[in-house]
Parts: sequence; structure tokens; C-alpha cells
Amino acid sequence: MKKISFLAVLLFIGFTAYAQEFTPQVQRFISVNSDLVAITNVTVIDGTGAPAKTNQTVILNKDRIQEIGEASKIKTPANAKIIDGSGKTIIPGLVMLHEHLFYTKPFENWFSVGQMTFTFPRLYLAGGVTTMRTGGSIQPQTDLNVKKWILEGKMTGPKMDVTGPFIEREGPRVPELGFLGNTDEVAKIVNYWADKGVTSFKVYNNITQEDLKVCVAEAHKRGLKVTGHLCSLTYEEASNIGIDNLEHGFMASSDFAEDKQENICDPFAARTGLAKENLNGDNINALIELLIKNKTAITSTPVVFEPYTGHEVVPGGGLDALAPQVRERIQNGYDSRVNRDEQSINLFNKNLKWLKRFHEKGGLLVAGTDPTGAGRTVAGYANQRTVEIFVEAGFSVTEAIKISTYNGALFLKKEKEIGTVEKGKKADLILIDGNLEQNIKNIRKMEIVFKEGVGFDSQKMFKSVKDQVGLN
Repeated sequence: MKKISFLAVLLFIGFTAYAQEFTPQVQRFISVNSDLVAITNVTVIDGTGAPAKTNQTVILNKDRIQEIGEASKIKTPANAKIIDGSGKTIIPGLVMLHEHLFYTKPFENWFSVGQMTFTFPRLYLAGGVTTMRTGGSIQPQTDLNVKKWILEGKMTGPKMDVTGPFIEREGPRVPELGFLGNTDEVAKIVNYWADKGVTSFKVYNNITQEDLKVCVAEAHKRGLKVTGHLCSLTYEEASNIGIDNLEHGFMASSDFAEDKQENICDPFAARTGLAKENLNGDNINALIELLIKNKTAITSTPVVFEPYTGHEVVPGGGLDALAPQVRERIQNGYDSRVNRDEQSINLFNKNLKWLKRFHEKGGLLVAGTDPTGAGRTVAGYANQRTVEIFVEAGFSVTEAIKISTYNGALFLKKEKEIGTVEKGKKADLILIDGNLEQNIKNIRKMEIVFKEGVGFDSQKMFKSVKDQVGLN
């Protein structure tokens, strides 16, 4: 046997102890931090798609789920902290795959974004997100630092998978983006940021097929994945090249644009083509079959497309989170468009029907929020609202939970550790005050978000960033 030096042992012990510590800034949001926790008489929706189970007891032992089953058959450890779950529901921690640590900050006719380094991680966790993937980074090194500091207990937020900077060619001006000069730069970007610790890459509106081929090849060599918000490439082209994931449901598809030119983005033609495509058309059905055959996942981000008419100003109820000047801008924008977005309503509903068809035929549908757009999409609030939208679109509650938890874990290849409430898995789960099957909007009544067995006070985290989004 190899001898282990005394110094190495000390370093290991020191690191292990440090990893369990939290700074005072994080501790103030922790409501449960006991080695043994028993949540009794609770309803469990476990994330597998199985029916909800009532009168359950869930026992957490440090960072794992030790036992789960009928309350009458589970012996509660004498030294456990007991939480009465009567009238409450447990679901897995949300696993969301199109999140950002930046937020829309337009100026005049420029679309611009600003990094929300402090408010957004906290809001994601408040909204039940225990694992997230950034869907492209404006400041990837900032995102990597935040990921590290959350793991070290220095910041409040979910576990993070960080995507590299947007891989894009110059098109409509977004000042924060870098632009490719040629395809040779793609491999350099992928390998540089993979060495830094990112776990996926995102291609954007104006790339070429050759750009994507190189990106996929380089990422896949390293066991990493590629996703895309497309326009210049069709979904069919990208899927056949080997992209792993397509963002925004079918809303970013240019497959139905009339006279589509190779490698050229015409967003108006793409949107017109989507509007004209029949709900049960041959083209959309063929595309769905192709994506399933190629095992191309789709991320639905319905909140960022939610119509103005008949919906909340900030979906999920997060208007008070916005800085006052931002709140005024968002309210004015909403008021100017209300009752004037019939086409948006039609396309919003059509996209959800297509996604339901994709899901029912066996496609891997995952969830995200994309807190950009017009600024109505706010981290945390939007994650809860995403689950509501799925149910409103005809998915069952158990399907909506599975899409937002297990499916995300499956895509990240972490399904053996997270994504469901099962014995032996990480204790990532949410305690909700209410019955989701009676009213899905009860998902907004999150009480405790457990991340690896540590319980965070959801409402306290939400309140802590009031009037801050848009500033920090």
C-alpha cells in the first residue's frame, strides 16, 4: 500500500471541513442544517412521472435521501429534526438548462445585457433550482467564479454547469458578444474554455454549418455538449451535424422559412414560416421525427415568449424584485403592447402543442427560462412559472415536474445523483406549502429548498433582493 503523507491527510481533512462551512452571508438564508431530517406525512411527486404519493415520510441523512416511504412504515430516527409535512408537497429540486447570470439592459435602439452576479444565483435557488446550466455566458469567467464560490459556501445559489461564451458571427449588434472572424477560431474557443472548466458550448444566430461541425467535433472529443439558439442554420441541418440540444422549443426554428438561404439568418422569414406552418403539418411532423431519431434534445423556454395580453407583467410575480427604474420601463413596455399581440399568442400556443407532441413521441424535452428578451423574465420567479405553463398547456403535473427535474438531470448525465426523490440520491428537494395537483400555482409557495441536505428559506431569499434586479 502507498503511504499517504501527513500533510496530504491534513489538506484533505481541511478541505472537507471547509467545504461544509458557510459564510455569514449564506448562513442567514439557511433554515435547516441538521445531519438527520425527517419530513413526515407529506405528499411526494418524485420526478419519475409516477403518480403522487400521499402520507410519506422522507428521511435525509446529511447530503443523501436515506429513506422514503409510507409514514406508517418508516421509523423516524430519535435524533432527527422533524418537519411536519401535513398539507405540503415535496418535489425534486429543479434542474433547469437555459439560465443566465445576465439580464436585459437595453439602451435606445441597442439590445444589451448586464451581469446579475449576486441577485440571480440567489433568485434561482429561491425559485427551487438546485442545479442549473447557463445557456451561454457573457462573462464566462465570472460564471465559473460564482460556481466555485457557491460550492465553497461563500455565495447563495444552485449547483452550476457553465456554458462557454456565445459562438457567433457578427450580425445584429449585441455589444457584449464576441464574434468569429473565421471557422479556425471555433476550436480555439472550445478548447480554451474547456480547459477553464466549462461543460458545454452554445452556438448562436449567425454561425455557419462549418462552424457548428468544428464546435461539435471538438466538444464531443472532450465529452462535452453543444446547444444552440439558431437562425442561420435550420434545426434539421444542426441535428444532422450532431448538435445535442436546441433552445427555445420550435420558436427559433428557421426550417419553415420560404426560400431559406444557406448559412443566412432572416428572422422575419423564420417567424413568418412558423406562423404559416400548419399545426398538424407534414413539415413539422417530419422535423419532430428527425429530432427524435437523432436524439436531439429540445429546451423549452416558454416564459420568455409569454404574451402580454392576459398574463402577468413579470411572469411568476417578480415585479417587486426589479429596481424601481427597471420596473417602470418594464411596466411601460407591457402597457404599450397589451391587447396588440394576437400573433404572439397564436405562436406561443402552437409551439407548446408541438412540444407536447415531441414529448409524447419520445423526444427528450427539458426546461429553461432565458431571463433576457424584453426584461419580463426574472430568475427564480420564471422557473416556477415554467412549471405552471407546462400544466396550463396540457401536460400533467407529474409530467411537468419530470421535464423540469429528471429530464434535465438525464441530459446532464447526472440522473444517478439528482433529478428525482429516491433513496440514495442527493437530498435536492423542495418543500411546498400546498397541493400542486389541486392548483399548480401552489408551486409559488415554496418554503424550504434543500440543496444536498441543507435547507434554504425560499421566501427569505426572494425578499432579500427586492428592488435589486437590474442593478446587481
